[in-house]
Amino acid sequence: MGFFITFEGIEGCGKSTQLSLLKTRLEKGGRAVLGVREPGGTLLGEQVRSVLLNTTEEGIDPWAELFLYEACRAQLVAKVIRPALIEGKVVLCDRFYDSTLAYQGFGRGLDREKIAGLNTLATGGLVPDLTILVDCAEDVGLKRAWSRINAASGAKEDRFEKEDAAFHSRVREGFLEIARGASRVRVVDGSREISTVHREICDIIKGVAGL
Repeated sequence: MGFFITFEGIEGCGKSTQLSLLKTRLEKGGRAVLGVREPGGTLLGEQVRSVLLNTTEEGIDPWAELFLYEACRAQLVAKVIRPALIEGKVVLCDRFYDSTLAYQGFGRGLDREKIAGLNTLATGGLVPDLTILVDCAEDVGLKRAWSRINAASGAKEDRFEKEDAAFHSRVREGFLEIARGASRVRVVDGSREISTVHREICDIIKGVAGL
């Protein structure tokens, strides 16, 4: 079996950048690596991703939002992640079920036990070997997200970036609470220089998985 690593964090924390840097490092070291994202990673997932992040006129009921995420996850695990792990690959996933608990549970206020049950059903019980939580203050993350949007031609805020500060605060606290209760989660300070964060993540990966 391969090794499954997930990257989590609030908007603008830098997790996607860190995933990309780790993928490059592992590939240079001769590892077979697959990078995926949630929602996304499959044709179905990418189609639903557009709905989840961009639907604003009608709005999405929180439970409907949750079920859409779980549908994407079930497809991604069945069609992409499990087969890659069976092949012995290192799978790096940009968000996984911890994001659902943080955003829909802590952020939206949905029943966390029900979310946990749905997460287990959607993944077939698959649990990450290691989760890197890239943590930073909400204002730092949102400022980065807005800077990225302003720098990209035609880019605009997604539904979550438009949420108020209180929502993002609840989501961050949700991630930190998850980390406190799960030994697989390692928290790194994402407010530092990109290279500094990358070095710490590499040290964690080497210590935990020998990669």
